[in-house]
Amino acid sequence: MKNDKLKIFFSGIGGSGVSAIAGFMADKGHIIAGSDRLFDKNPDHPLKKTLKLKGINIFPQDGSGIDDTFDLAVFSTAVEHDQPEFLKAASLGIPVKTRPEFLSELSASFKTIAVSGTSGKSTASGLLAFLMKELGISPNFIGGGRVKQFKSSSSQGNYLTGESQHLIIEACESDGTIVNYRPEHSIILNLALDHHTIDKTASMFRELIKNTAGKVILNADDENLGMVTGGDVVTFSIEKQSAFRAHDIHYMPFNTDFSLNNIRFSLSLPGKHNLLNALSCIAFLSEFEIPLERITEVLPEFAGIERRFDIYLNNEHGLVIDDYAHNPHKIYSLMQTVQKIKENICYIFQPHGFAPTKMMRNEYIDVFAKNLRGSDHLMLLSIFYAGGTVSKEISSHDLADGIKAQGGSVEVVTKRGDIIKRLHEQKNYVIFGARDETLADFAKDIADKRKML
Repeated sequence: MKNDKLKIFFSGIGGSGVSAIAGFMADKGHIIAGSDRLFDKNPDHPLKKTLKLKGINIFPQDGSGIDDTFDLAVFSTAVEHDQPEFLKAASLGIPVKTRPEFLSELSASFKTIAVSGTSGKSTASGLLAFLMKELGISPNFIGGGRVKQFKSSSSQGNYLTGESQHLIIEACESDGTIVNYRPEHSIILNLALDHHTIDKTASMFRELIKNTAGKVILNADDENLGMVTGGDVVTFSIEKQSAFRAHDIHYMPFNTDFSLNNIRFSLSLPGKHNLLNALSCIAFLSEFEIPLERITEVLPEFAGIERRFDIYLNNEHGLVIDDYAHNPHKIYSLMQTVQKIKENICYIFQPHGFAPTKMMRNEYIDVFAKNLRGSDHLMLLSIFYAGGTVSKEISSHDLADGIKAQGGSVEVVTKRGDIIKRLHEQKNYVIFGARDETLADFAKDIADKRKML
């Protein structure tokens, strides 16, 4: 991409991936504007304020914000081609790109580190960006999750602008465009069912490896990644032999201690899944001659990603945790982690869309049925609908029926207010699901109400 200053319009700028690129480009000196149906519905949305403080102009999503002075229009993949802004850009002859297309083009002008996998991308990419920043490497970063320590009044924390040529990105397989990236190095965390079948995702990961010029950091413990081969691979693990295998591991309720090559590390995140995320970053940095002794000094300082195991309450009134878990693999990791903390958990899950719920129906039923203990209960909210054209052929009741058939304690609750009225029934709550930012507000409300009981 040329270094010339550009004027770019971002349609769907409220999405985590689009807002990250928009903020990044604004920090690099480009003129940025955008719109989102989210802001049309909620003009006082805090993200709108954050973007405006960055100097980004926000318009209604009706085409009025686009004129012939723009060099480019970038669209979220959630914005349909028949929407006014898409039609306006086309009528004016303004070049149009999707968010993944633009990110692929942008990443080609950096020494890009692509962080991929069906789970953990936000945490691993954010952690790597944090470590590189603290180690004085001054990286650039475009993520999906919000790194708590990167947040400010004018930044959500899902991007970082640095002085180096290194750019860390989340390389998501969801829309298939991962095969277009040409990274300097890649990290592949895991492979499970999410947006596509395992075989299809494996094929995309193989293409990513083929397109990677340098090192590929790979999870040796993940059985499905066994079908992903090729490239200059460096492995990390907990259980199997690898170049970077953790040992002497102590999993605590809210953090993890471990050793690597006889050097002691402390991670301020719980669970096996987060240990694997950390190992991927340590393996990458070590391959580029950053001493383990330097990494262990800064690793404990990482505060994590927003909506990844955010604790809103943990005292005599109970436990309330908010998390982004939304596919079966993430849900399994979340449930395994919280079960080490409390005996009785009320899980509140909101499926994040009709198409993914339909595709993963059996796996959702299976993960809940196998991991709900006799003392646990599951409340399913209605499937999240962000707008647009979508087939609504499945509901949360379909999941509940399948879980009940296998003996799980589950119910569908369509109104969040009904849950608030029943908070005396349980002390410990885990709220989780993707895409809907109000789930964090709901978790905070539950915590506040529990404090009064």
